Amino acid sequence: MKRLKCDFCGVYDSNENPVIEGENAAICQSCAKEAYDIITKHKQGKPLKDDKNEQSSEVEILTPKELKAILDDYVIGQEQAKKVLSVAVYNHYKRIFKGEKDSDTTELSKSNVLLIGPTGSGKTLLAQTIAKYLDVPLAIADATSLTEAGYVGDDVENVVTRLIQAANGDIQKAQKGIIFIDEIDKIARMSENRSITRDVSGEGVQQALLKIIEGSVVNVPPKGGRKHPGQDAIELDTTDVLFICGGAFDGIQDIIAQRKGGNILGFNQEKRSKEEKENIISEIESDDLVKYGLIPELIGRLHMIATLKEIDEEAMIHILTEPKNSLVKQYTKLFNMDDVSLKFDKASLKEIASAAIERKTGARGLRSILEDVMLDVMFELPEYKGKTITITKDVVNKTKKPKIAKKSA
Repeated sequence: MKRLKCDFCGVYDSNENPVIEGENAAICQSCAKEAYDIITKHKQGKPLKDDKNEQSSEVEILTPKELKAILDDYVIGQEQAKKVLSVAVYNHYKRIFKGEKDSDTTELSKSNVLLIGPTGSGKTLLAQTIAKYLDVPLAIADATSLTEAGYVGDDVENVVTRLIQAANGDIQKAQKGIIFIDEIDKIARMSENRSITRDVSGEGVQQALLKIIEGSVVNVPPKGGRKHPGQDAIELDTTDVLFICGGAFDGIQDIIAQRKGGNILGFNQEKRSKEEKENIISEIESDDLVKYGLIPELIGRLHMIATLKEIDEEAMIHILTEPKNSLVKQYTKLFNMDDVSLKFDKASLKEIASAAIERKTGARGLRSILEDVMLDVMFELPEYKGKTITITKDVVNKTKKPKIAKKSA
């Protein structure tokens, strides 16, 4: 039995958005509701707007400085990366919403972004924060699970399916969303030279990503998974979808160093300081990415490159305490719900930050460390009502229990 398809927006019949058929046409629930709203406005004497202009008026385009100020509330440090992302997002949505009204025929290309930095440096958080405050759907995909069509793993088109799901099935909204592809460095081909054998999770995936990132109409299975003849596909145009790719690119510092200063190995080679090694990544060029294993065509579609530095101890302490959603603020709120005050002394925060750096997991490792430190206290939390609990360095090291005192008036 053939599934019904809406003649207005092209979506297929589903439980979430059913399609009804008349004598000469079919319409989905979303389009019917929109038509009702238009008629209601007309009866009320309100001016009618076409869909594009109405959407443009509803979306507020924040300036790069405003976008960066939002990122500053949640991401500590990484100033260069925040600037690059703010400018890219501003130009992207300006191109979409202001370009629709512009009579100039000059075509503006997308400002896709490549974020390069060690694990836990804030790549995913940057994308999540931007999407949240722009109120656009965000899909996060891991490149390590992607393979060429026909092989075990996820089809590249599945990242688009996730975007549709994030938009609750609204195709129009999804077409102006953001896709974040993490671990993009893991699909680097095995060598700089093209291989005669199949590299189905490396170069093959990069080739498959090209048309999606550049912008094309993609046929995707409505619920993900592999496409098959009996499954109707949904069409989505990725021309206005912003792609942000992120990766750690372990070892690329050596490639940059070779380009800048010859051999890395050798008895007379000067030892580079840790700071020099961290800063050298900011001098990355397209050729370095090609040598790492990304194909030139893919690099050419990721127009803006931002590098993130490894988080040091001082920045880690700021991450623990300063952002609006910092872990210390979250735990303090949880304790307040049980009428318990929570305090961390400076030495305890330093010890937590030091442990995260030692584990080499970046900021994402802070949560697991704190969960472990706070477990026993949280277990007995309801019994401490009306008290103040102070976490010290010894509590973090598990050599002593927290200090407990009566809450001050």
